[in-house]
Amino acid sequence: MNHSTELHYSITPIDPYAHLFQVQLDIPFAIPAGQRLRLPSWIPGSYMIRDFARNIVVMNGACDGQSITPEKVDKQCWSLPQCNGPVTISYQVYAWDMSVRAAHLDQNHAYFNGTSVFLELEGHGDKPCTLDIHNATIAEARHWKVGTSLPTAGAERYGFGRYRAENYADLIDHPVEIADFSKVSFDACGIPHDFILTGLHNADLERLAEDLKVICEYQIKLFGEPAPFERYVFITWAVGNGYGGLEHRASTSLICNRDDLPCRNERGNISDGYKTFLGLCSHEYFHSWNVKRIQPDIPYDLSQENHTPLLWAFEGITSYYDDLTLVRTGLITAEEYLELVGKTITRILRNPGRFKQSTAASSFDTWTKFYKQDENAANAIVSYYTKGALIALGLDLTLRRLSHNSVSLDDVMRQLWQRHGRTQRAVAEFDIQNLCRELMESQGQSALVELDAFLENAIYGTADPDFHSLFAAVGVSYHTRPASSASDTGGKPAPSTSPRIELGILTGADSSGAKVQRVLNGSSAHQAGISAGDVLIALDRIKLDNSNLEKLLGRYQAGDKVEIVGFRRDELMTFSLTLAAGGEDTAYLQIEDESQLKGWLS
Repeated sequence: MNHSTELHYSITPIDPYAHLFQVQLDIPFAIPAGQRLRLPSWIPGSYMIRDFARNIVVMNGACDGQSITPEKVDKQCWSLPQCNGPVTISYQVYAWDMSVRAAHLDQNHAYFNGTSVFLELEGHGDKPCTLDIHNATIAEARHWKVGTSLPTAGAERYGFGRYRAENYADLIDHPVEIADFSKVSFDACGIPHDFILTGLHNADLERLAEDLKVICEYQIKLFGEPAPFERYVFITWAVGNGYGGLEHRASTSLICNRDDLPCRNERGNISDGYKTFLGLCSHEYFHSWNVKRIQPDIPYDLSQENHTPLLWAFEGITSYYDDLTLVRTGLITAEEYLELVGKTITRILRNPGRFKQSTAASSFDTWTKFYKQDENAANAIVSYYTKGALIALGLDLTLRRLSHNSVSLDDVMRQLWQRHGRTQRAVAEFDIQNLCRELMESQGQSALVELDAFLENAIYGTADPDFHSLFAAVGVSYHTRPASSASDTGGKPAPSTSPRIELGILTGADSSGAKVQRVLNGSSAHQAGISAGDVLIALDRIKLDNSNLEKLLGRYQAGDKVEIVGFRRDELMTFSLTLAAGGEDTAYLQIEDESQLKGWLS
């Protein structure tokens, strides 16, 4: 390696109390006038323009020891004057984003993604990089360590010092956690894995390692050994209320509720929260293949939106396999898995936007619709995560049925890995459909016609899949019912009760009453003229709030006429409603023939 062309970065938590990182970029060669620096405007895996450059507070430069002033030319780019000697750029970054997508710094920890803090030298993104990570000088940081999947270049593992990256894209794809974190390690198919955990907790780390090992080994073997990385790190931040994850090439960043982590006195049981957390880990780990290496055919230009109709596959298929992995490895039972599937279907059934937008369109418009949802989102869009997972499930069951269990989605994923992941050949819009047809060619023309029809409607149409037929083929019956309460998320039968009144609104707490957050088109609230933002204060002259609205409605029957009073901004409004019972928008599944499940869930 020619070290004279290496770009060298350093980062220091210079003022944790003010949430400021100090970053320096050393360029060891001459640059022409107009040479540009830029910071990405989005981070791969999270499809929204975030304008990370807005967090750069101050920037200075030096050329061969002489001060220079970088000139800002747009919201994320700076231009440099000609310089015949080494160049140094120094800047501070404000880091107070409590998510997995940017950077966060205080006296408890330091966390960053490279997209938020490291400027790219335009035209030199292919050059190798080194990174010096320094500790903060505050007393609270005296026991801090470094957690990252970046290879070391002089630093000890978990220590401060020098790390290396093959190029700029590699540099920004390894998040870094700096804290006095807890850590547990395990091997999966011979690959070392670390699970590091920041935040107050009393988690059973040994159980986490045992369960994650099972998940990781299953997925490595699904695609075929060896794993596509030499080491993997789960970076987790436990908080009071939070959820999220973001995939990287050899690591993932996670935020979870600390109550979702297993405790030592819970051995033998798996809480709903822990199922959710394991599903999140499984999802992000599966992305190591499906999206990080099996990639859609987009330019990955981090300065602007990159549109693709394929997120139904890259997020939806991944969402299907996250919980499927849990049941196939025995971490949850078939009944527990089918309950989770029932909840997923319920989320779709309660979303009238599924009749307005296809999953291909949802994928393409994610930048402006899915990631920028407003009060009308449920009426206008569909989630390519949720419906994409159901498309993947339906595709898997359709392939199995039409091929008499000789072809499954597992075969499709393995072929995608061999043809696209290993070869780094991007996946074009119809490659997955064409691959499915290829694998099914021996099943005859009628099977191909049925497969084509399923894929066309599922990806580009808006009709619901035929859940009854899909599940019947694997010995499972599909049922729907009305919701039993506002907190009913589906997945299981409900005790028979009188029909529940449903206004078709989602409300939140407000000091004056119940604030309407969403109104479903076609509902009694919509027909009465209630709108998002209205604050409802009385039902038939009785005071209401977010805590008693459902109880008040429980005193009425479908067809009753009521009057609701509320405020729209500062104007008093009166709404006359004819109450209606809730529809059958709550799904659950029941096993009818356990022997038919084995090929699918084992």
